[in-house]
Amino acid sequence: MKLRKLGNSGLEVSALGMGCMNLSFGTGPARNINDGVAVIRAAVERGITFFDTAEGYGPYTNEELVGKALEPLRKDVIIATKFGFKLENGQITGVDSRPENIRAVVEASLKRLRTDHIDLYYQHRVDPNVPIEDVAGTLKDLIQEGKIKYYGLSEAGAQTIRRANAVHPVAAVQNQYSIWTREPEAEVLPTCLELGIGFVPWGPLGTGFLTGSIDTNTRFDSNTDLRANFPRFSPENIKANMPVVDMLRSIAAKKNANPVQIALGWLLAQNPWIVPIPGMDKVEYIDDNLKAIELELTAEDLKEIDNELAKINVQGDRLDAGLLSMSE
Repeated sequence: MKLRKLGNSGLEVSALGMGCMNLSFGTGPARNINDGVAVIRAAVERGITFFDTAEGYGPYTNEELVGKALEPLRKDVIIATKFGFKLENGQITGVDSRPENIRAVVEASLKRLRTDHIDLYYQHRVDPNVPIEDVAGTLKDLIQEGKIKYYGLSEAGAQTIRRANAVHPVAAVQNQYSIWTREPEAEVLPTCLELGIGFVPWGPLGTGFLTGSIDTNTRFDSNTDLRANFPRFSPENIKANMPVVDMLRSIAAKKNANPVQIALGWLLAQNPWIVPIPGMDKVEYIDDNLKAIELELTAEDLKEIDNELAKINVQGDRLDAGLLSMSE
């Protein structure tokens, strides 16, 4: 397994991480816990060392699954989780990054994850009511206490990243980034490069769209699948955005690959401090995704992809209005 360093932090992880959310929440019914444990351990067997979860996934059930799966393998893996949503009666009702809440929820996450430390602890969403300096200061204290090793920010903008980094170095930023979601290129990625911060793209396969398995006949259950409320996944926008998948298929045919591998390979080719975390809820997905690490996209390939993307106007917001409003 090839390894990558997340910026200047010293945190070294497998070139692809594993997004664990889908096993419990977000894109369909939760998997049986024993099946979920088996999938996560299969990822470890194949060399993946970087596992991503959050207290908000479930809520709580995904952390419990990851904790059960990785407890006997703890010394061999890096666990990232997140705080910052306000959770009431099993529902996300807002954000809460007050220092006293951070201290409470980190203890709860440690118990669910069956560990004495969290390797990478992200603020899941920026809290407009709490200065980022207070958040970073609390996380700095938790690092000094040994509760967490590193901290990061999710869905944060460049100025927030700079302000947090001034208090204590940010190890990684986790924003949505993929071939069809390229907003981080404007300010966030240059900021990460300047400050030596790693970047962890979530949704690197376009929350499933870039796999080529979704078409205008695909329906999403509003009770179990967040995409039912994402404008980009309406039938009319799926139809309008199919040229993106067609382009991936065209490039894949030339490279003896598939759209998944091209989409992940494109991200890996952007910078050596980028570590995508595709959601992988089946062993065959793990095996398929890992082939992207060995895929070589030449400068000509990357230029062709950019040229083709420039002709496509992606339709629809990437998230529903509520989640989008929580992104900075």
